Amino acid sequence: MVAVVCVWECVCVGACRVRGSRMLPCYQIMHQNLRPNPQPSVSFLMHAFFFITQYISARSTRLNAELHPSARRTMAPRYVQFIPAVVLLVLAIVGILLVVLPATETEIPSDNMFGIVLDAGSSHTSMYMYKWPADKQNDTGIVTQHSECHAKGGGISSYAGVRGGAAKSLEACMEQALKEIPKFRHRQTPLYLGATAGMRLLSIVNASESNRVLKEVETKLKSYPFKFKEATILSGQEEGAYGWVTVNYLLENFVKFGFVGRWLNPGRDTIGALDLGGASTQITFQTSDTVEDKNNYMELKLYGHTYTLYTQSFLCYGQDQFLRKLLAYLIKTQGVKSQVSHPCYPHQFNMSIRLGQDVFDSSCTKDYRPAQFDPQMSVSVVGTGDYQTCLDNVKNMFSFTSCSFTKCSFDGVFQPSLRGSFMGFSAFFFTHSYINRLTNITLTSPNRMKEAIRLMCNMSISEMTEKTKVSAKHMKNVCAIANFVQVLLTQGYGFDERSLPSISFQKKAGGASVGWALGYMLSLSSMVPAEKLGLVKALPSGPWAGILFLFITFLFFSLGYMLMIYRNIRTKEGMV
Repeated sequence: MVAVVCVWECVCVGACRVRGSRMLPCYQIMHQNLRPNPQPSVSFLMHAFFFITQYISARSTRLNAELHPSARRTMAPRYVQFIPAVVLLVLAIVGILLVVLPATETEIPSDNMFGIVLDAGSSHTSMYMYKWPADKQNDTGIVTQHSECHAKGGGISSYAGVRGGAAKSLEACMEQALKEIPKFRHRQTPLYLGATAGMRLLSIVNASESNRVLKEVETKLKSYPFKFKEATILSGQEEGAYGWVTVNYLLENFVKFGFVGRWLNPGRDTIGALDLGGASTQITFQTSDTVEDKNNYMELKLYGHTYTLYTQSFLCYGQDQFLRKLLAYLIKTQGVKSQVSHPCYPHQFNMSIRLGQDVFDSSCTKDYRPAQFDPQMSVSVVGTGDYQTCLDNVKNMFSFTSCSFTKCSFDGVFQPSLRGSFMGFSAFFFTHSYINRLTNITLTSPNRMKEAIRLMCNMSISEMTEKTKVSAKHMKNVCAIANFVQVLLTQGYGFDERSLPSISFQKKAGGASVGWALGYMLSLSSMVPAEKLGLVKALPSGPWAGILFLFITFLFFSLGYMLMIYRNIRTKEGMV
């Protein structure tokens, strides 16, 4: 820029006024102000231009010194003839520089934007921090996981009746977010809290307390310098759909970064999502069948494409609530007494429970609740390790008889035919992992699954803890949950010899935790204002070549015109 500003002064006086009032020779300006490593053609033109202007200035100075004062007055009008040529020369060089300089098609990297999602589950709260480039792909941010934090204590629903408890449980993770997200981005970082099945259950049992807990955590989150958006209870369908988005995003089924340095649509089929939480389970997959129940229908637009989904969430079929239901069913069928046999617990394993807080205080067990019982009564639960009896009792937790649609999964819920591959995550992953570690059997078919679970249910608690190095507190429920997963997948959802092997069980993919939170952030980032990509763009190739040719013509014309004037002047000087 300095070189262009100084062009006229260089032509007239051979120097330029820069850095205040200091005059610098043009050759020095040329070396100091040309951008680093210019294209060879640009470098040649700049050097040629400064050489010509220096030569003209030097000749003018020498002639002025040699000529008599009267001759100078005679020669001055002659040099005025150079002005049009010089002006044309300057315009030609500036035009060529503007067209040729390598600033075309240069993307200026933008800063990352950040987003925070708090996954307020039934058993605990996790915080996920995401980031994406400020420019976005077809209105949906390219989101990656930045980091995560797991809050201590139970889920926010467990603080019902405990004022301040839910808000305090979030403090440690929010402080981590303050440190990890750049301070200048705090005010632009959207903050969301999504509560799932635990709060859905609380809202059914005690709506006022559910609202109080939500208001408490909302007030707490608003006290941080982030852009708070909402604290809400997700529907089961939303939870399932966002889990599906997460799975397919991490597998690059929507977009992938190609070798050409651009985000591309890979043209792959999407896969279904199977989520098993503490209080609910979800199944979601893309379908071309008619979704007969509108409650199971969801349409999502991501990366310029529209996806039609079937999604269903089964409340009270999460692993924690299912175990409560099973225990309640056993107590109801055997009667309220001091000792109850549990066919799914390892042989001779026993533990003590209270009828209220451990079994019947949940709304999921209301169908099995005795008319009269003491909530404080202590009951001893003794394991028998009986696979078949365990399986039969688990099946009684499902209803496969009634269906008002053309086809159903269980409990009268519509489900179209399964399509494509699936990913099972959350408790599905952990159950599959325990089965593999305990039996070394790969679940390639329903029969292989049944064989592995039968072998596992016959193990003692000491065998289980020895093989897995996991405490008895968790191992005692493995047989029950494995049978539950077996019935849910094969009889409930309808996975068979052909489709069961298509399920991959994952905890993480692409460096991110698999769950609904990432899908939630991907969808919500469409509403985050995007910073436009910094782009300096040239003309299309045809007009660009035409303009370049025009400026080069100007250049040669001006140089020829200047040479002609110079020869005329020299001829006249010789005559003088």
